[in-house]
Amino acid sequence: MNSIKSTLNRKVTIKCGNKTFQFGTKTYIMGILNITPDSFSDGGNYFELYKAIEHANEMIKEGADIIDVGGESTRPGADEVDVKTELKRVLPIVEKLVAEVNIPISVDTYKAEVAEKVLEAGAHMINDVWGLQREPQIANIVAKYNVPVVIMHNQKGTEYKTDIMESIKEFLKKSIQIAKTAGIQEENIIVDPGLGFGKNFEQNIEVMSRLGELNELGYPILLGTSRKSMIGKILDLEPKARVEGTLSTTVMGIIQGVDMVRVHDIKENFRTIKVTDKIVRS
Repeated sequence: MNSIKSTLNRKVTIKCGNKTFQFGTKTYIMGILNITPDSFSDGGNYFELYKAIEHANEMIKEGADIIDVGGESTRPGADEVDVKTELKRVLPIVEKLVAEVNIPISVDTYKAEVAEKVLEAGAHMINDVWGLQREPQIANIVAKYNVPVVIMHNQKGTEYKTDIMESIKEFLKKSIQIAKTAGIQEENIIVDPGLGFGKNFEQNIEVMSRLGELNELGYPILLGTSRKSMIGKILDLEPKARVEGTLSTTVMGIIQGVDMVRVHDIKENFRTIKVTDKIVRS
């Protein structure tokens, strides 16, 4: 038990909208709200405004601490969308949610112009799947609005010239430096190892088994494994049938120091987290 608890000693407080995340005291849930026609698991489900709002409220009721709105699918092989299309998808949802719900709203984007518009509309966090390195000017926008940012490891292809965890940490260190240079406050930085991005099946398994090494960076860790192909390959199941597999990664993540999970299935993860936190954080 002492070895488990030793990975959970980090205490970081982040103010996000009207909520304060006290990382280290509990595991938080980021609910996924994809406003896309082609996301791998729920593409097209919430494309209409009223359906998106209904689903957001359902996730909040089930225990989500923050909603992450995405307007461009980031699944492998998905087509990129332009700024105009992405804003057309996410901006009405962000405006509506900010006005109507009582938890923070994050937006999943790597585009500086999209970040500017959604933060101007009241969004409370940016979740950048390219770790501020695709459009580095996005860091200046985040700093301007003084909001938290998730910086995720990503790369094109699955070839690593050095040890994979060392490569991920070096990428994240570069992203952290970009953030700090732009004026992003250190307490507003969250890191994400990017499961499923620039990694094959075996590499994803290795990263999952070595998540605890990210604690060396000293920042809160977000884990996004929900319904992903790694789980599908193990279980030979379609995305919506991968709930139990996702829950196992949630438990493994918490044991290794993860502070927040980005998931589709809120109720099931909420219950799993409540039990796991009681065991490892008491």
